[in-house]
Amino acid sequence: MKKIFVVTGEYSGDIHAGKVVECLKKQYPELVVEGIGGENLRNAGAKLFSDQKKMGAVGLSPKIIIDHLTLGKRVVDYLTKEFKPDLVLLIDYGAFNLSISKFLKKAGIKVFYYIPPQVWASRKWRINTIKKNIDKVLCIFPFEKDLYESYGIPTHYCGHPLVSQLPEKADKIEFFEKHGFDINKKLVSIFPGSRVFELKYLMDVFVKSAKELQKRHPDLQFCISQAPNLKDDVYNKYLKDACFKVIKGENQALLSVSDALILASGTVALEAALYQSPMIIAYRGPYLFYLIYLLVRCIKMVSLPNIIANKIIVPEIIENKVSVNNIVYEIEKLLFDKGYREDNIKQLGEVKALLSEKISSVEVANEIARELDL
Repeated sequence: MKKIFVVTGEYSGDIHAGKVVECLKKQYPELVVEGIGGENLRNAGAKLFSDQKKMGAVGLSPKIIIDHLTLGKRVVDYLTKEFKPDLVLLIDYGAFNLSISKFLKKAGIKVFYYIPPQVWASRKWRINTIKKNIDKVLCIFPFEKDLYESYGIPTHYCGHPLVSQLPEKADKIEFFEKHGFDINKKLVSIFPGSRVFELKYLMDVFVKSAKELQKRHPDLQFCISQAPNLKDDVYNKYLKDACFKVIKGENQALLSVSDALILASGTVALEAALYQSPMIIAYRGPYLFYLIYLLVRCIKMVSLPNIIANKIIVPEIIENKVSVNNIVYEIEKLLFDKGYREDNIKQLGEVKALLSEKISSVEVANEIARELDL
């Protein structure tokens, strides 16, 4: 009887793990699956060695570091001395997973890595650890395959999991009626991020930009997306006296029906690209963090649509260039320059086409099954 162990660290990883295990269990119900994860992994048929609540904490506090070290030692001891799996599937969560991969390799356990660290974006030296300790990389971006294989690392391109998991576009008329928008007016939506420091550095300039746009174009309407993980009182502290509608927990529907988007960088930009919704990226944070980023980065673009296309499709306004004037200028181009807008949407469609040929979870399950000769 074959056994696998899955390691996730965050909620998104648990979702991806659940999809993969669901595929495996459907075809091979006798396969024994254990892991570190959450409800998605458990509901797919895996026995949890530990849930991921401790893993989800971020920061460098002594408690967080000790929790991670303790869990790392426990899981390595369990895998090498008791469970002895035929394969370990690591998912995302680079710092923890790369650390334990060294011990698993030393114990002779086969290790696959799904959604590997973004070495192409920063800290490229991590690819050496991957080469030493990972038997196969299961990557989610088409350009990653060539990169890893150039280092002699066996790699399979699985497609991006978002493609199959993203809901269909919302019905625009229904959405506008539900939230009191005028269907005859263009909607600009603002996504200021899901972290408190992002609100601190971005909310004020985003709101001022929206006010300036509304002053210039009275027929525009605006909406601000509130990340579900942010409490209302925290959000309102940075929202202040802005009179724009705030919608919480409907990110993807809002992305799909908006005429233009003002985004903090992140996965949300890729979601918007898959909906072919024109957007700009505007991002800034503590200047020290920015200087460190400049030292460790490997590429000059920050948004995933641009990185995937290997060219600037989405305007990027970064750090000291973040201003009302720059944001207003780029949004006006996307809304009112017809040729520019049509070309932008077409190029976002090309990004979508690059990612849409595969169902990621099925590809991962098939690679595992092939390796274990199921």
